[in-house]
Amino acid sequence: MRLVPPGRLLTVGAIREYLARKNSADFTDPITAGIFVSIAAWASWQRAEDKTPYWRTLKADGELNPKYPGGAEAQKEKLEAEGHTIVQKGRKNIRYYVKDYEQVLWEL
Repeated sequence: MRLVPPGRLLTVGAIREYLARKNSADFTDPITAGIFVSIAAWASWQRAEDKTPYWRTLKADGELNPKYPGGAEAQKEKLEAEGHTIVQKGRKNIRYYVKDYEQVLWEL
């Protein structure tokens, strides 16, 4: 998460795949990965300096993460400030996605 440069994005799934490959495993647990991504986001938010750009890490299909500090709205603001277009889906259960996120994915 810390390595993703401005304008580029990463998914939790890509982190999981990287860790599985690096450790010669078939897969990594999605719940555990989600918990650690959330912990990294909250830890960064609490620091005054040396921030991890957690807002650049998305859920599957380019979805914003409502569990990040400030929720999906705060992540939306940070991503739009970096030039990404955010689209809203749903009427009751509103979710936000980065439009064409696949074109700016960062490879680990």
